[in-house]
Amino acid sequence: MELLTDAFAAAQQWLFEILVQPLVFGAGLGNLLEEAFDATGWLLVGLLQIAVMLLLIRSLERWRPVEPLQDREAVRVDVLYTLIHRLGLFRLVMFFSLDPIFDAMSGEMRLLGLPTWQLDTLWPGVSDQPLVSFVLYLLVFDLANYWLHRAQHQFNWWWALHSLHHSQRQMTMWSDNRNHLLDDVLRDAAFVLLARFIGVGPGQFVALIALSQLMESLQHANLRVWFGPLFERLIVSPRYHRLHHAVGIGHESEGQGTLGGHNFAVLFPVWDIVFGTANFERRWDATGVRDQVEQGRDYGRGFWAQQWLGLRRLIGR
Repeated sequence: MELLTDAFAAAQQWLFEILVQPLVFGAGLGNLLEEAFDATGWLLVGLLQIAVMLLLIRSLERWRPVEPLQDREAVRVDVLYTLIHRLGLFRLVMFFSLDPIFDAMSGEMRLLGLPTWQLDTLWPGVSDQPLVSFVLYLLVFDLANYWLHRAQHQFNWWWALHSLHHSQRQMTMWSDNRNHLLDDVLRDAAFVLLARFIGVGPGQFVALIALSQLMESLQHANLRVWFGPLFERLIVSPRYHRLHHAVGIGHESEGQGTLGGHNFAVLFPVWDIVFGTANFERRWDATGVRDQVEQGRDYGRGFWAQQWLGLRRLIGR
């Protein structure tokens, strides 16, 4: 673990010195060098993620696809979403918009004398074990992700945004980041606040998000794979998550045609099992949204059209 950490730090420093630092100085933003160095970490993580996606997950998709790709244009739009998120462009917008608000809130809490709190200090010795601490935070983040995901499927206004993610009829490893930007802002803000509340360090936060994103890329892959009767209940598989995207199944309450659905877990199906939303049927259904398939509702072909139509759905038009 220490060897990997040192290698990442060295690569981050190298990338910062040859690429990011000259750009920052060229833009006259020398006062933001520290923040730019942190952003370089996100950029490096994104580059590593995309490398794994292209070398490993794409090979798996070629090996055993669920269906042949019929709409490559739609997939190319998903690639754009992935590049925006994984290469740090979305984080850059968050930095200039919401991060100052979070920093001000943290400053006010310190001025009021409110103590900082770290979850991994509640149990003796946990904070001294980086791997145990990481797993603890990963479980907390995944539980929060489960309930946020259920909320996206429960409230009509939030579903108006989140349904864009479900409108992809050709799911691939690029589909994870196909989201309305306002939807992403809401989720990212929730996780930043959670991280600050429970004392997740910056390095841990990057690692938590990076691991979750990479696993979600695998789950969305056009890959006819399941993990068997045991491991299917321990880790979310491509089959398990594809059922969540299935037309009329994953985003609707059974037999009611109303918002709800199955398989909301992001990493660990235990949350679906505990809260009664798991569906382990071994099936490979078509993906999409019911009104899109049955009524021809337009969710947009290009990036800007998808964002605009999401806002229209949000205001009920």
